[in-house]
Amino acid sequence: MPRQRRAARLGGVGLVAGLLLIALGASIGSTGFEAAWRALDDDFARRIVLDIRLPRSLGSWLAGALLGLAGAIAQGLFRNPLADPYLLGSASGASLGVATALALFGGSPMTVQWLARLGLTGAAFAGATLAVLLTLALAGGVQHRLRLLLAGVIVGVVLGACSSLISLLSPEILQAMQAFMLGSTGFVGWAACGVMAGALALTLGVALALARLLDGLALGEATAASLGLPLAPMRAALVATLALATGAAVAQTGLIAFVGLAAPHLVRARIKTTHAPLLALSAITGGALLLAADLLARLLVAPQELPVGILTAVLGGGYLLWLMHRGAGLRE
Repeated sequence: MPRQRRAARLGGVGLVAGLLLIALGASIGSTGFEAAWRALDDDFARRIVLDIRLPRSLGSWLAGALLGLAGAIAQGLFRNPLADPYLLGSASGASLGVATALALFGGSPMTVQWLARLGLTGAAFAGATLAVLLTLALAGGVQHRLRLLLAGVIVGVVLGACSSLISLLSPEILQAMQAFMLGSTGFVGWAACGVMAGALALTLGVALALARLLDGLALGEATAASLGLPLAPMRAALVATLALATGAAVAQTGLIAFVGLAAPHLVRARIKTTHAPLLALSAITGGALLLAADLLARLLVAPQELPVGILTAVLGGGYLLWLMHRGAGLRE
């Protein structure tokens, strides 16, 4: 019971921090807090806050929550503290989908803008989904954890090479591809927020329902089977949940590194708990991490912006190195 109360407190603190960060993100722009103050009596400033800054901030939190949840699922499913949401090849698949779409329709700014509105998001999500399906086909299903892990690595390398080849043959798409590879929340609108909110509600619900499988797998597959858990269908459902959460985030924000890897470790550094609270807390932590990184990306070189993926890689990698240095390790 004390552990449950502590998890509830951590979740409450994380949600409050997320709300404060969303409010701060809606207030900060290239002109500082000026538009936020003028929004009280200026329609144009109000539209900037409500139609650009607020959905971007909320979308950053939602994307981070999806990646944090996917990271916790991946680490529990593969029993590997270094597992991340892109382990099944979804990142390389999404990159290949975007590169293919850009090459087919050309890389001009007008075309890229049109694709961003109509087709680029769908291409990224389709590529991520097809990559996961290819991984499952190569692994012969979800029964063998190591085969699934190896198949994901192979698919990631091959599809990444295909994406690089397309970029090499179509150099006009390099700038657009670079923006996708570095990650950005600058184009997230209310429609994207709606998609990610729906994906988060669905994936979090399914993950919590299947959390007992992750608890059983932590004790070994033989123990999980002895508990009467249907391993194959439950593992397949978790893989589908992982793919949906990752694909929904990547399709809207591009490839953002280390959020899904670092969020579960941040939670474990504060509390030892079962997977149900861990999944929820990882989602909350991931949302706060990505939103905080997005705010830093806006402020460090204002009025210009840094790609948020660069900051998450530097900060997330630095945190994990610090964990290893202080002896906390990467706990399973």
